Amino acid sequence: MNILLYGLTTLLLALSFAKDKQKTIQALKKAYKSFENILPQFMVVILLVSLLISLLNQDFLIKVIGSESGFLGVLIASLTGAVTLIPGFVAFPTAALLLAAGAGYMQIGAFISTLMMVGIVTLPVEIMYFGKKLAMFRNLFAFAFSFFVAYVIGKVMEMVA
Repeated sequence: MNILLYGLTTLLLALSFAKDKQKTIQALKKAYKSFENILPQFMVVILLVSLLISLLNQDFLIKVIGSESGFLGVLIASLTGAVTLIPGFVAFPTAALLLAAGAGYMQIGAFISTLMMVGIVTLPVEIMYFGKKLAMFRNLFAFAFSFFVAYVIGKVMEMVA
């Protein structure tokens, strides 16, 4: 699958280059600048997660957020996601590392969905713009919805496996 995506990307880049050389070069320069800006954050989070996984006993990780941890594991993962502030481009590789280390799909589904939808850290800013009632309602609804997301992911992965 990766080879197909890389091939398609190369083909589209070649087509873009053939159509407008200047715009393609400009776009590649912008992409490189974005990559330069993202890389430090990305590396820090990946290093911290890798360090955490290496320091924690894998049995402990599986016990806390493994597929056998059940609702408590989903709750722990969702609370962790709700209070963590990392961007999506870092969250998904982090989730892949956690899955490889033995985390459960439902637990990672809850972690990622609360990470993306619930903002405990950003709540004061949200209250400033939307008001306390709406900000609280949105975050509580998103937190509850993350359990539905986790359940669906768990069921889908059961059917696939």
